[in-house]
Amino acid sequence: MPVLPLLRLNPPTDAARNGSAVLLSTLARLLASGAAASKADLVIATGLARTTVSNAVDQLLAGHLLELDANPPPPVGRGRPAERLRLSPGGGHVLVADLGAHGAHLAVVDLGQRLLAHTHVDCEIADGPDPVLDVVEASLRKLRARLPGPARAMVIGVPGPVDTRQGMPVRPPIMPGWHAYPVSGRLRREFECPVMLENDVNLRALGEARSLPADQAPLLFVKVGTGIGGGLITRAGELHHGADGSAGDIGHIRVRGGPDIRCVCGNVGCIEAVASASAIAGRLPAQPATIADVRALAAHGDPVAVRLVREAAELIGEVVATLVHFYNPARVTIGGSLTAASDELLAGIRAVVYERALPLATRNLVLTTSTLGEYAGLAGATVLGIERALSPSRIKRTLT
Repeated sequence: MPVLPLLRLNPPTDAARNGSAVLLSTLARLLASGAAASKADLVIATGLARTTVSNAVDQLLAGHLLELDANPPPPVGRGRPAERLRLSPGGGHVLVADLGAHGAHLAVVDLGQRLLAHTHVDCEIADGPDPVLDVVEASLRKLRARLPGPARAMVIGVPGPVDTRQGMPVRPPIMPGWHAYPVSGRLRREFECPVMLENDVNLRALGEARSLPADQAPLLFVKVGTGIGGGLITRAGELHHGADGSAGDIGHIRVRGGPDIRCVCGNVGCIEAVASASAIAGRLPAQPATIADVRALAAHGDPVAVRLVREAAELIGEVVATLVHFYNPARVTIGGSLTAASDELLAGIRAVVYERALPLATRNLVLTTSTLGEYAGLAGATVLGIERALSPSRIKRTLT
């Protein structure tokens, strides 16, 4: 199974003194993220009175959402060590599905971020929602069959634009048959818990940001794969969706100097159509070629593949340089399987960004590959799911 770092969970947006549910949510999230491990830690982290914290912790213990850590680390120094707290495995779990064009990572995570089960399944997103979601549902049922506690939330990411409020994709270019399909509604009926539908690159961006120090936000995540997508994380470490959920959908920006190739969206010269891994595959001499062929050839230094990757990197760099000026991120992360196969993509994007962007926008900029790789989406979904399960509006339902 993949090993994920402990991810930062943000406190509820309201101050912790504004109600018992918000207080319970705040304490549970601090413990779940590793920011606190005892009542004394919680007092320091929240600035609240010891009695207030102690009473709330007792309520969480009585409701079996928290438990005492049976295997605490050895004490340091003299005196009686503080009782260590953790989220109870019986408090429930979060279901995670990170769908790509040709497969999906599926996982079950408890509320303390422990990865309980994981699998990767082959499925073609272009086959449509019913066959793909049939595979997702069956695989998740199998994963959680012997696990304790109920499902408290589910998060599913798909490679296309989504309406997060309605829980359905909106005219996704590489997902025929998915437009307006009620993904969240279907999965909510199946697993009897809240379901959040997200764009897959948004999940990667969130996972990456929450695995890093807080000063690495704002963060821009750029995924180069079958298509090209982007995700934006604010200075506060939250996803920036925009007014209707399309923020970060950079794949259909027309890039200066690119060829006039028609995109699947119907426009001409989109960065996705001219510089994605699938676009590179379409330009290899031996046809038909796949993204796997591009990765293999680039990894082995094939001169044609390397040239095509460098050309794509220059075009992507033009787009990223514009976004760096506009958004001024602290960090730009380049993801997708092509980055693991060769350094050419990252090097080419870096060269253009530092040439085109002004010094004020780049003097502290970190431009690098993903620290979590293919599991960044699982991390982002874990964050969303646990924060939803431990939200003020849900946490009292979690107490048994």
